[in-house]
Amino acid sequence: MTELLVDAGLGGMATVHQISVSDGGVPKLSVERARVLVGGVEGDRQRDLKHHGGPMRAVCLLGLDVIERLNGEGHPIAPGTVGENITVAGLDWADVVIGTRFVFAGGVELEVTSWAAPCSIIRDSFAGLQFKRIEAETHPGEARAYARVVTEGIVEAGEGVEIG
Repeated sequence: MTELLVDAGLGGMATVHQISVSDGGVPKLSVERARVLVGGVEGDRQRDLKHHGGPMRAVCLLGLDVIERLNGEGHPIAPGTVGENITVAGLDWADVVIGTRFVFAGGVELEVTSWAAPCSIIRDSFAGLQFKRIEAETHPGEARAYARVVTEGIVEAGEGVEIG
């Protein structure tokens, strides 16, 4: 497995910073652990199934480094506020590409299938309501990633993640 990790004081391994779910809409709220199934994260629901959810968009991920960079620009974004299910710390999100695999210490495996197009429902996470600030085409390396579930199981906050 090719390592794409940066050493962020985490022993060279990325970690799950936060797991977030909601009954539809944002912000998604933090939970300590969640079952990840082929159909998505248990306890999470999407209102718009045309653009979100389904087996190829079962889990939405974002790097903590992106959130921190956007905060530095003055955006009020926080983990879960733009609808991601798993916020990952300890890696350079710009290294994540379509096909990247996230292998969690507990056995869950996800594969990035596409980038999540930003929609106006996440606008409050951005100064001036500039929700397209995380659009993949105009801001590569700063978009949310959709992933399919390769291996189901439980993901826990603080759990290690290998990226390849």
